[in-house]
Amino acid sequence: MNLSPVLFRHARRALLILPCFALALRGANPVITDVHTADPAAMMHAGTVYLYTGHDEAPENENRYVMKEWLCFSSTDMVNWQSRGSPLAVSAFKWAKGDAWAGQVIERGGKFYWYAPVSHATIPGFSIGVAVSDSPTGPFKDARGSAIITNDMTTDVSIGWDDIDPTVFIDDDGQAYLFWGNQRCRYIKLKANMIEADGPIQKVENLPGYTEAPWIHKRQGIYYLSYAYGFPEKTAYATSDRITGPWKFQGILTELAGNCNTNHQAIIEFKGQWYFIYHNGGTLTGSSFRRSVCIDLLHYNADGTMQRVVQSTEGVGAAK
Repeated sequence: MNLSPVLFRHARRALLILPCFALALRGANPVITDVHTADPAAMMHAGTVYLYTGHDEAPENENRYVMKEWLCFSSTDMVNWQSRGSPLAVSAFKWAKGDAWAGQVIERGGKFYWYAPVSHATIPGFSIGVAVSDSPTGPFKDARGSAIITNDMTTDVSIGWDDIDPTVFIDDDGQAYLFWGNQRCRYIKLKANMIEADGPIQKVENLPGYTEAPWIHKRQGIYYLSYAYGFPEKTAYATSDRITGPWKFQGILTELAGNCNTNHQAIIEFKGQWYFIYHNGGTLTGSSFRRSVCIDLLHYNADGTMQRVVQSTEGVGAAK
């Protein structure tokens, strides 16, 4: 067949477009590249995944954390993410002075609770606040007017940032638990109102190499506690048949994140597939202080242990 030069160019362009259409059905890591996002937490609500992240704003020439607000994104397929803006900032907590570090949102009784670590204005060190909203996209407001955890409650660790990285899990019997901590993992029971402690602070034992970033999930009767391990941080995990332990260390889940000293994970199930959500420093302007959220698949062995997660640049396919 003899094509004219114009027809040939159009045919060639069509062939080039076809692979791009196929790639549109698959994500790429990092999943968000127009802003720097860190410390992911995620939940599924009404068929949509909501991704909550910190916002790294440090200039390229500065190696320090600059984090003033949290961001929210949503997706119905784990590939195409819609920005929902910033539903919560440090300024929502009048008793805080800065540092919007890793938090988590969880739903109960039609309300959404955001557990957030911030620097306290009058009590030295980090504290954990709770914000609440009627919508997963906010806006969120301070639910207590004070911190639920302050640094003077945990004096066995002599640093100012041991009360960070809160994660909340509601067990099958309706009891909610708040886990958190740097250098030491702790937990408390929460009252049904989700903003008050119900009993004393407990320590979690037998987590070798524990640094920070605890995350609890449950699958087929097994509780999983994953966490940042060592420094620079890998991700490790332990399992138990009770959320209160004892915990059995199961080893490394992921290796070091690219171009980033920290590792912070969220693990969720969506449309029958398990996902491992994390951050790295994988953009052109990325670093340990300008991080970006990534997503890869998580798989289980027959005995319930988790297979090592392969961190990829290709990301995941669209969930159906």
